[in-house]
Amino acid sequence: MPPELHIVGGGLAGSEAAWQLAQRGHRVVLHEMRPVRPTPAHRTDRLGELVCSNTFKSTEPSNAHGLLKAEMRLLGSLILSAADRARVPGGSALTVDRELFSAAVHEALHAHPNVRVARGEATALPEPGIVATGPLTSDALAEAIRARLGVESLAFYDAIAPVLAVDSIDHDVAFRASRWGRETMEGAGEEGAYLNCPMTRAEYEAFMAALTTADQASAHGFDEVPYFEGCMPVEEMARRGHDTLRFGPLKPVGLRDPRTGQRPWAVVQLRMEDRAGRMWNMVGFQTRLRYPEQQRVFRMIPALANAEFLRFGSIHRNSYLNSPGALLPHLALKDAPTTLFAGQLTGVEGYTESTATGILAAVNLARLLDGDDPVLPPPTTMLGALYRYLREADPRHFQPMNANFGLVDDLEATPRDKQEKRARLAERALADLVTWRDAAGIAPVAVPEPAAV
Repeated sequence: MPPELHIVGGGLAGSEAAWQLAQRGHRVVLHEMRPVRPTPAHRTDRLGELVCSNTFKSTEPSNAHGLLKAEMRLLGSLILSAADRARVPGGSALTVDRELFSAAVHEALHAHPNVRVARGEATALPEPGIVATGPLTSDALAEAIRARLGVESLAFYDAIAPVLAVDSIDHDVAFRASRWGRETMEGAGEEGAYLNCPMTRAEYEAFMAALTTADQASAHGFDEVPYFEGCMPVEEMARRGHDTLRFGPLKPVGLRDPRTGQRPWAVVQLRMEDRAGRMWNMVGFQTRLRYPEQQRVFRMIPALANAEFLRFGSIHRNSYLNSPGALLPHLALKDAPTTLFAGQLTGVEGYTESTATGILAAVNLARLLDGDDPVLPPPTTMLGALYRYLREADPRHFQPMNANFGLVDDLEATPRDKQEKRARLAERALADLVTWRDAAGIAPVAVPEPAAV
């Protein structure tokens, strides 16, 4: 009998890696410490639980996140299949009902004959196996990683946005629309994908004064919090300048208040959290304010004067490794190439990015066990460009990275039009991914059809 492969962490990357290996005929033990050992952010014991946003971002190939999804679909992805099943209106974004999504992932893995789920905290690195414990890696396992690598892993704090009850929003003030009317989707009719809460100049200035002086929760002894730019707390953004939010998440461009026919001074957007539209996420409002302060300050937004908070914003530790200085190019231990890492622990940031590393970790572990060398996609692809960043970034100043076109090799002849350039980059990436996949003999795994998950 071939050895069981151990995957530590039942989040997106770990769940994807387990599926990939199981579908390739390997026996997999998926270790998840919940509910034996809870985390500060999770609410359930389900595999694939989403603890931050409920969107996997754009599906458009001309968008970096959309391109990465298209590449993943060429390899087969359980996580994207589950997301398709749980999709809710969100414009061009792959937005999901988080409960339906995690249920789809959880049930698919528990039903697989090659997967065994083991509950309890793992305190040692698997060999062979994959570590995909994510930003909430337990202290015991983190210490085992630090001891093995001989370097300190880095850490920052990640913030979560509040979620509101739809019937507590003032719909006489809030209006349904998307910027320039572009973000509509089947299932949402002609309505836009967002609920918009307009603010006048006076309302915005009063809100900013309250936001920048509100009481924050303790950072647990850390005086300087090195936030990742993509998850900057809204109060930290506000302190950067009076108009920072108006040119960021509260920008009013492309929107008109139907009550006045004019563009508002600022707009707070809400995004649908569940398929029934009962819960709405405050876009860009990740925060570390104390709960009473969130109620006081965010209810100053006119449409949210009576808002019911179904989930308050919160903050939690987000740990990641110094991958360029500590790991092999395929994200494995230098002295044990069949102990691989995947997910946010490697220094990628985002649901799609984390899941993608789970696919490639499983592909390479399977290859190594078959006596083949690990492979990485070319840097003309988004997945390959991410892996290049993780091996070539300066280890002295390494920080997490999202998928973006700045990582990808440029075109030989670059069009002046940005959209045309991105379309051509995406076309090249998908063609190169197929060429690389086929040359490496990587067969895309089968995934459950959306209607059957």
